Amino acid sequence: MQITDIKIRKINAEGRMKAVVSVTFDDCFVVHDIKVIEGQEKLFIAMPSRKTPDGEFKDIAHPINAEMRELLQNTVLAKYEESLSEIAVED
Repeated sequence: MQITDIKIRKINAEGRMKAVVSVTFDDCFVVHDIKVIEGQEKLFIAMPSRKTPDGEFKDIAHPINAEMRELLQNTVLAKYEESLSEIAVED
């Protein structure tokens, strides 16, 4: 499975949530609402989730192994950094 497109849909300057991203796999499957979050030490991604009746959040879609999570996170964060660079050049 290959990541074939990443769209940064919204970039926030304020707050911990820095961006909302859509990722397309193999030009045929897309996952929306992946969030770029500013953690205490570094940026990370949070998968789309929903709140359960007991107040817990459960991921709707997520990688099932560490290798895929790392690939997805590294690729999304690289695209996010690229988008920030493009915005800085435009200003």
